[in-house]
Amino acid sequence: MMWSGGHGLLGGLMMLVFWGVIIGLIVLGVRSFSGRSDAPSGSSALDILKERYARGEIEEDEYERRKANLER
Repeated sequence: MMWSGGHGLLGGLMMLVFWGVIIGLIVLGVRSFSGRSDAPSGSSALDILKERYARGEIEEDEYERRKANLER
């Protein structure tokens, strides 16, 4: 006896697409509410340079030289 009331291969594919979309929306929702993004969350190079200068790890002349290189 064959499947009765089914839509064959097309119905099965549509079910997979449907559940794929549902799962994708759930994943996107969880990412947006958790505050995560694909963008890098680290500090920029200039921010790191400023922090190093503020902590006294580098002198003013080295800070100015590196800052000029980063701003090119």
